[in-house]
Amino acid sequence: MTFRTESRITITGSVQEVCAYLCDVGRWPEWAPTVLEARVRGGGPLQPGARVEQRAKLMFGMSRSRSQAVTVVEPPRSLAFAGPMGTSAARWGMEFEPAGDGRTDTLMWIEVDLAGVMRAIPASLLKSRIQRVSDLEMVAIKAAVESATRAGVTS
Repeated sequence: MTFRTESRITITGSVQEVCAYLCDVGRWPEWAPTVLEARVRGGGPLQPGARVEQRAKLMFGMSRSRSQAVTVVEPPRSLAFAGPMGTSAARWGMEFEPAGDGRTDTLMWIEVDLAGVMRAIPASLLKSRIQRVSDLEMVAIKAAVESATRAGVTS
């Protein structure tokens, strides 16, 4: 079983500014609540075929490593990644469209192919949890980009 979530938000900032912020992997902990640190393996650029290495939060103050493959980097229009989500395969991405007046319509999508023990979790429950988290992430991305835009800082 596969499901998809989508979160949309309009950000005051150019498509280039929003995309540049998301391409700065080291800043992911600013907006992703489960990410403690992130980097591109080998320190290279964010490009298809690269791997993003993360230290992810777990319960009770624990953490674990996780890795995602970069599948799409088409600045300033889109980014996409693939990797495991528990025992399931997942893909996620960001898409950016000009909204006029220096604003950007931003879409975050997540697709999960439920597999293994995760099939025992009701898909609707997992989907609603992922939707809640991605909605919160989008609000945090908006705040960070708009704060930098107001301060005259670009990524």
